[in-house]
Amino acid sequence: MHFEESVELVAKVIDAAGVAVIVGGVVLATTLVARSAAGDQRFRDYRRGVGRSILLGLEFLVAADIINTVAVTPTLMSVLVLAGIVAIRTALSFSLEVEIEGRWPWQRRRGREREV
Repeated sequence: MHFEESVELVAKVIDAAGVAVIVGGVVLATTLVARSAAGDQRFRDYRRGVGRSILLGLEFLVAADIINTVAVTPTLMSVLVLAGIVAIRTALSFSLEVEIEGRWPWQRRRGREREV
C-alpha cells in the first residue's frame, strides 16, 4: 500500500467516524428524550443533544477533509475548495453553538462569577 492510499484510507475512516458520531448522537438523543418526562425541557434537551452530535461530527469531517486535501491532492484548487468548506462548517458550528448554548462561544456563561 502506497502513502497516498494509506492517507486516503485514514481520511475515509475519519469521515465515517464523523458520520457515525452524528448518527449515533441523534439515536442517543432520541432514546434519551423518549425516556424523559414530557414538557418544554424535553424538546430543548433533544435539540441540545442533536446539536452537540452534529458539532462533534463536523469536527471529524473537517479533519478528514484537511487530511485528504493536504496529503492526497495538494493543488491550489483543492486548497481553495477546502478553505470554502472549512469556512462554511465554521459558520455552521458557530450558529449551532449559539442555538445550543444561547450565547456566543466567547461570551461568559450566565450565572458565572467574573474571574478576578
